[in-house]
Amino acid sequence: MVEIIAHRGARSLAPENTLAAARRAWELGAHRWETDVTLTRDGHLVLFHDATLSRCTDAPARFGYPVPAGAVTAEDTLIRYTLAELQTLDLGSVFISKDPFSTIARGRIRDQDLAAFRGEQIPTLEQGLLLTRDLDFKINIELKDHGNEPVPFFLAARTLETIRKTGIPLEKVVISSFNHDWLQWVNQNLSIEIQALVGNDDVLPLDFKDFSFPVYNANARLITPSQMEELKARGKRINLFTINDPQAFARFVAAGADGIFTDFPQRFIR
Repeated sequence: MVEIIAHRGARSLAPENTLAAARRAWELGAHRWETDVTLTRDGHLVLFHDATLSRCTDAPARFGYPVPAGAVTAEDTLIRYTLAELQTLDLGSVFISKDPFSTIARGRIRDQDLAAFRGEQIPTLEQGLLLTRDLDFKINIELKDHGNEPVPFFLAARTLETIRKTGIPLEKVVISSFNHDWLQWVNQNLSIEIQALVGNDDVLPLDFKDFSFPVYNANARLITPSQMEELKARGKRINLFTINDPQAFARFVAAGADGIFTDFPQRFIR
């Protein structure tokens, strides 16, 4: 069976990395949802992908700074704000106004869902784990390395603390990252599945180094048939990101992919 992993939740049908996106992925029947964890100024863990706020939130209007024009600005960086400040932001209204996947325009989102999205907040990792636990769902937590840790392995350590605190079964959780040193640290401190991400920049060839990880999450744009063959010959599991096209899905499944990350789990559940 190929695992269908809802990328940042069902982000084509709900604001990405929110509890609403996680619930929608579960309702659709995805096997797992993937989310990103990063740090606030006061050391809390929140579920958010970017180092900056303006793509997904109303931060410029809320905090009174201009929308950045290309370059990263200090006012727009997430690490500048506390958890309390970040949880005043509205992801749902921005999702509705931007309609990033044109799913609203095509009538693919229920009216009651759109109404409920307004005011949707940035969740904490604890909130995401508790929801996953209560739904009897599965989660892939990507540790985001934005270069702002106060001490080495702070993000990884706090993530493991939160997993233990929530009591979610460890078999329901996967930890992934492009920072492979963090994954090795996690592996030494908790018996939990880790998955190594490769192919962050969409340009450079994939580098699996010494093939020391049991599972690789690789950029589907960059992986070659020979790399797929080598990984399978070495007994590795391979998940691919991000696949939204049914023809690409069929091609990679035939090549031996074990799982796919997709923004459109609704296309592939069947």
